[in-house]
Amino acid sequence: MLFFHSDNPSEIWHSIKHELHRGALDPKHPFRFVNLGTRGKGFPQVRTVVLREVTQSLDFLVFTDFRSEKVKEIQNSPFVALQFYHPKKMLQVRVEAMAEVHFQDELADRYWKGIPEVRRSEYTGTLPPGKVISSPDSGWDLGKKSFFTVLKISPQRIEALQLSKEGHLRIQFEKANDWKGQWLVP
Repeated sequence: MLFFHSDNPSEIWHSIKHELHRGALDPKHPFRFVNLGTRGKGFPQVRTVVLREVTQSLDFLVFTDFRSEKVKEIQNSPFVALQFYHPKKMLQVRVEAMAEVHFQDELADRYWKGIPEVRRSEYTGTLPPGKVISSPDSGWDLGKKSFFTVLKISPQRIEALQLSKEGHLRIQFEKANDWKGQWLVP
């Protein structure tokens, strides 16, 4: 468990922030892989993305290909949701956020420089992600142009649900309320 009935909201907030930062730093941490929800055409869309960094101001950074559907969906509606789950600590963290697309700008260029050469092919394919192909081997043709994109996801509300045999706990933190915690009915 990450937090208990006896913890105050400030202690819980610091624990949650610590776990989120660890998710970006430790490849084995369960928060490394996060579910990202966007507004698609008709149905909501959810996919798993890799959390690359959590900034000091609590922005979440995710890398993607500019041609992906999630980029189009974010450009149409910047309202997104993230969901983290830590199975050992029985903790779910849900985030309501605003997303920005950074492509061929200063932020994207800064992170592109840190991408190892062997990984750059993930962002330079001639075909866009999700394109129908005739076999699993096609679609890996490399182009010369980079479609590397950074998604900057700025949380507006963070909610944590601590599952426990002694009784679940649920708390929310809102940016508009200076991240002060409020208990919720689980």
